[in-house]
Amino acid sequence: MSSSTGSPQNASYGTLGRRQKVFANCVEILKHPEGEVYQYDVVVTPERGEFKKLPAPTYMRLVFDATMKEHRQSKLQGIPMVYDSRRIAYAPKRVCGPKEILELDLNYNDEGRMEKYKIRLREAAVVKFSVLTEFLRGRGTVSVGDIQAALNALDLAIGSVLHLEMAGFNRSFFTREQSMATQGGLELWSGFSFSARPGIDRLYLNVNTAVTAMYSSGSLLDAMMGIVGLSGDPNQLRGRLTRENMRDMTKVLSYLRGLEMYCSHRGLRGKRKFSVRGTTQRALDQETFEWEDPDKPGEAKTITIAQYYLKRYNIKLKYPFLIGVSDRRKSIFPIEFCDIVDNQRYKGTLDERQTGDMVKFACQKPNRNMERIMDILKKRDLGCSPIVQAFGLSLHSKLAEVESRVLPAPSITYGGGGPFAPQGGAWNMKDKRVSLAGEPLNCWAVLVLANQSQVPRPAVESFVRTLVTECEKTGYPINEKRPLISYGNPNSDITKEMRRAVDGKDKPQLLLVVLQSTNAQIYQTVKNYAYTVLGMQSQCMQSKHIQRPNMQYCSNLCLKINAKMGGVNQDIRMDDFRAMLRNKITLFMGCDVTHPAPGEREKPSIASVVGSTTLEGTRYAATLIQLPSRAELVDKLQDAVIHHLRLFHKTTRHKPQRIVFYRDGVSESQFAQVRDRELIEIQRACASLEEGYKPEITLLAVLKRHNMRFYPMGRDGDRTGNCVPGTVVDRSVTMPGMVDFYLFAHAAIQGTSRPTHYYVLHDDSRFSADEIQKLTYHLCYTYAICTRSVSLVPPVYYAHRVADRARCHLVDMGCSFEEASTETGGYYGGAGTTAVGTAPGDPRLATKIISIRQELTNTMYFM
Repeated sequence: MSSSTGSPQNASYGTLGRRQKVFANCVEILKHPEGEVYQYDVVVTPERGEFKKLPAPTYMRLVFDATMKEHRQSKLQGIPMVYDSRRIAYAPKRVCGPKEILELDLNYNDEGRMEKYKIRLREAAVVKFSVLTEFLRGRGTVSVGDIQAALNALDLAIGSVLHLEMAGFNRSFFTREQSMATQGGLELWSGFSFSARPGIDRLYLNVNTAVTAMYSSGSLLDAMMGIVGLSGDPNQLRGRLTRENMRDMTKVLSYLRGLEMYCSHRGLRGKRKFSVRGTTQRALDQETFEWEDPDKPGEAKTITIAQYYLKRYNIKLKYPFLIGVSDRRKSIFPIEFCDIVDNQRYKGTLDERQTGDMVKFACQKPNRNMERIMDILKKRDLGCSPIVQAFGLSLHSKLAEVESRVLPAPSITYGGGGPFAPQGGAWNMKDKRVSLAGEPLNCWAVLVLANQSQVPRPAVESFVRTLVTECEKTGYPINEKRPLISYGNPNSDITKEMRRAVDGKDKPQLLLVVLQSTNAQIYQTVKNYAYTVLGMQSQCMQSKHIQRPNMQYCSNLCLKINAKMGGVNQDIRMDDFRAMLRNKITLFMGCDVTHPAPGEREKPSIASVVGSTTLEGTRYAATLIQLPSRAELVDKLQDAVIHHLRLFHKTTRHKPQRIVFYRDGVSESQFAQVRDRELIEIQRACASLEEGYKPEITLLAVLKRHNMRFYPMGRDGDRTGNCVPGTVVDRSVTMPGMVDFYLFAHAAIQGTSRPTHYYVLHDDSRFSADEIQKLTYHLCYTYAICTRSVSLVPPVYYAHRVADRARCHLVDMGCSFEEASTETGGYYGGAGTTAVGTAPGDPRLATKIISIRQELTNTMYFM
């Protein structure tokens, strides 16, 4: 990145705070290729014709490795190659001429069946490692995208060693050595991720622990039992796996999609391997087809699948009442004969219990996490591999030590009290009152979605009294001390129960909903109906808190209610805040893009944009932009920025002199596009409001999903063994030629803490490293509903919440929707949450977002 006006300067390091050293979860690559590595296109063709779809990566790698073994000393001249299991391979030396195609034949024994393949290699590119060297030295002409091929080659070279002993998926490798069974035919495996990572004037191998869900190998019948929550006698499955029982069938179909199986029975030679493509509509004793008996040619009759197995193979099915699974050839196999192939990764969505098991399994204390990383490096001894050495790699044996600093915490103020400095990133509300009370609750209602015998009315009334008392002590006024309490059936139409609870003379400002469980569907329905139909604030809570009213819980509930009703809970001391901003009026904005779950291609991606509405940056309003499914870049950012500029002026009576924009949801390879495209959108938004209006713009990218971890030395950590809040790393392992830093803004509760990685992509304000790091860290103490600092800067945190809430009001949840006019072009105009803009007839956008009601716009309803 250039150091011209508006762009951050290179090699800008902070000096503020207490200095200390930390371990990083990476080892230095002491030596890497200096010359050229050759990239090849790989085409594998079976004798029977081209693949319609490439087989599983594991199989492709076996075929490729067998080919290398057979031809390495002849046609490959002893040159090793590494393969990505799809269409790309790398070699440290040229194996064929630039315009040649090298053909290699292979007779491959696939579990007793001989398969013939032809492998064609064609040189696709010459990877010049001199470009990587230039990048590491911070040369402004080289971008992250320019070095990606070099990093890929190094990752594949190192990964080729690990694939021999571990199940590998992209850059992650797992083993059953440390595993845990969970429900639903799955088990959790522990492993590691490896990737080459650029640093300042050096290259690192980043190593991090990882966990994943794997299919339990063995009987498919046992797995089916687990999926529907049964154990013991498979006869219990009678009537469960049918198209009428959609709840169970949805789970089963999600589990089976693409799963590889072995099927064996007396009528077949050995085991047959296939990939599941679907299931029968009915049980095998009901599913019929036309069959011609080989012993009676020309005579076809209708029989069931169960009858076919009896007639064809003399096998009487034990469980003919079960459905069958089918492959791409539409062959049908009884579940009782199927076994799940080992080493298959589960790509579906985990349910609540599986997710809980995953969190528990993955949670490792920092010292244990670091020990495991050091152990894997010692055991695998990657630097001694002949392939790694052939690519010119040499690795350090110890984890890197890097310099860090601990920034001072800000001074926090509440209403009616002096400022105080939080210790360890946390504080409590004892003897504190909110900075600014929101609109008083003059009319509100309570809806209990549970039976009165389970949640008695006296207990609810007692809780309400405690909540009212705590709110008043905290400085938020509730004038209606005895709200209407009603009960509803959680198994009935939730929307009707909500409507009945709020029907009356006056419309409630808030509906407090007591939920008996953490059922996501009920929660989403409550939020959807409150946002899009009732147009009122809603606050959900679990019924377990009703039984014994807890002062701290009620206090936390008060913070959420106050924020939704227009209040401010805490501030950074104003003098300090203004000094950080050099007394310039600043609009803080955050943007995130969220995508549908894997497999949900018909649902849109959603970009959420939030902007501050106070001079102190303590309150925010939201807008939404609908994007094509899995699209990353925001197309209609200009309209959203215009809306927030106008709203800021309306609420503060000031025009922003500066915009600090935190952008989440992009990868490093997309930085240039974001800077060049979205920065222009922001600038155009400013220019469109007033001729010559050019506020300073500081644009930062925010990455939370990365694999860098840091471990304190000696006694420098907190009580959990993690880095203390305020720890910042901005050198050695950061990105060459850029201003970026890792920040621990929060105190970890358990496990190994992950810092947030911030990149300064553009900076008209010319903030120093100390200034931008301190500003970002101190903002993390202003999150509206927490009495602790948070790990993510609040504008982005709010954008996450807005996008998450948007998923609660999609059209496919059964609510009607009025299509926007074409003029809105994708922006939720007017109040900020109104419309969509999609290509006519675009099947990917069949699902639309419903607008929230006007009454909630410009409020922090998403809290």
